[in-house]
Amino acid sequence: MRKDKFRNIAIIAHVDHGKTTLVDGLLKQSGTFKSHETVSDRVMDSLDLEKERGITISAKNTAIQYKDIKINIVDTPGHADFGGEVERSLNLVDGVLLLVDSSEGPLPQTRFVLQKALIRNLPIILVINKIDRPDARISEVINEVYDLFIDLDANEEQIDFPIIYTNAKDGIAKSDLDEESTNLELLFNLIIETFKGPEVNDEITQFLITSIDYDSYVGQIAIGRLNNGYIEQSKFYSLCGSNSIKHNQKLTACYTFKGLEKVKVNRLESGDIIAIAGITNIQIGDTIADNENPLPLPRIKIDEPTVSMFFHVNDGPFAGKEGKFLTSRNISDRLHKETLSNVSLKVKLTKETDIFEVCGRGELQMAILIETMRREGYEFMVSKPKVITKQKDGKVLEPLESVHLDLDENHVGVITEKLSKRKGKMVNLQNNGFGRAILEFKVPSRGMIGFRNQFLTDTKGSGILNSLFDSYVPWCGDIPQRNNGVIIADRNGKVTPYASLAMSDRGELFTDVGTEVYKGMIVGERNKIGDLDVNIVREKKLTNVRSATKDNTVVLRQCKKLSLDQCIEFIANDELIEVTPSNLRIRKMELDSNKRISSSKKNKK
Repeated sequence: MRKDKFRNIAIIAHVDHGKTTLVDGLLKQSGTFKSHETVSDRVMDSLDLEKERGITISAKNTAIQYKDIKINIVDTPGHADFGGEVERSLNLVDGVLLLVDSSEGPLPQTRFVLQKALIRNLPIILVINKIDRPDARISEVINEVYDLFIDLDANEEQIDFPIIYTNAKDGIAKSDLDEESTNLELLFNLIIETFKGPEVNDEITQFLITSIDYDSYVGQIAIGRLNNGYIEQSKFYSLCGSNSIKHNQKLTACYTFKGLEKVKVNRLESGDIIAIAGITNIQIGDTIADNENPLPLPRIKIDEPTVSMFFHVNDGPFAGKEGKFLTSRNISDRLHKETLSNVSLKVKLTKETDIFEVCGRGELQMAILIETMRREGYEFMVSKPKVITKQKDGKVLEPLESVHLDLDENHVGVITEKLSKRKGKMVNLQNNGFGRAILEFKVPSRGMIGFRNQFLTDTKGSGILNSLFDSYVPWCGDIPQRNNGVIIADRNGKVTPYASLAMSDRGELFTDVGTEVYKGMIVGERNKIGDLDVNIVREKKLTNVRSATKDNTVVLRQCKKLSLDQCIEFIANDELIEVTPSNLRIRKMELDSNKRISSSKKNKK
């Protein structure tokens, strides 16, 4: 039986190609918002970090009513590090809008999300967005998309996709570039004509949980698609977990979606994207089924993580001064809570009770988790990211990334040289004649750690870098990381202008005058190889003979403040980032300089 009154779709694309802006247009033109309502741009990006960074981090769904049909729309992240959100979101839908920038064309994440959609045999509508760009190359981009489909072994039916042209910012859609349009009506009609309603069986109940929310009033809220049957409030159902089935589970609330809100109802019908509350200890991938004859659906499978970081309990001299939650139990509980809603993260226990290994998809995903915990009041330390290797036939395999670079053609030489030192191999170079070049490299994931900062410096901030996991390859050998040493404080105290001035020719400082530092804390980057322990709190000795205005003319060079992302890229294997709600500090794992020297001598032997 087919439910033609529903359409469940996902919008997938590379980062910054306009997914969330298009959802804005669909919401506004479907009459979801009342005329007197003021609606912000990119309304689906509701998290603070999403608004600050301008990217979608977690997949979110909304529902619009067009004519007599309810269209459930899932807005997915466009960054490769949040690919797990895309993978689980595709379980909800019956079709996808593949959004591609009219100038940039298909990029790494486009390939990743399209591959997942083709594996699930989902019908696709190609949306060419930003058609008003002066450097738009629409016909070439369409050919690149066809090439991508062929490269991913799409069948004839999948390649025969409809194409529509949009300017999401202005809210217009065209079936032909020459025609006039003032709205997105053509896109609405194409969605209804191309995608069929969900196929359901109302004789059994099956509800696959793909997302988990939390409400302080009703507790855990499970979100997903009701694949088959009906769900009614106050009835009993079974919860089918990974290892057991719990019977007699009673629901306290049932919700359906309307616009950006959850609407409470008494009965939910199959084919719709819904939410339920009342059952505790739910996990993503569980199935709510009939109480008497429970039939679980296949659990959600996602790609394995490729990068790990160690989270340490803060044991530095300033521990406990700035954070609310700092014990191993606090950190363990918070990380466990994150894994319940983020299926691509895994937490492993280590031999040390105060160290946790967190595995994920990339540096950005880790940085988002660290920043979120920091804002919640947690205080902890993190290590340098390292790649997760595999053993096969006695050989060590490491992850390889496909790296796409869009940069000024004058910077091609220096970037090629830097990546070749990191064991990168160029596989494609394309010059479109606009003064910019597009390069594609295959680089070990180890080689990409710490490279983004160097890339932005070398391209003077004008380069665009995108990377995506490609495959596992045999270990590529040693890769040089940071060349310069660091400047380390050798005692506790406050940074003084006199000591800072003396450091101006030794390197670049990270700490302002008056900042509290401790022994073993890194206060700057040295301009030579090797670490340097300095007395950064030294004050000028006073004498009886001095000028009152002599020190007034001293001008200190402004210190370099590192963001969290820059700290993660900067640190070496023997260093940690101390994360608190107020500050980010970089320190050596071993604070005592004598112990560091003796251990380095032992390692050389």
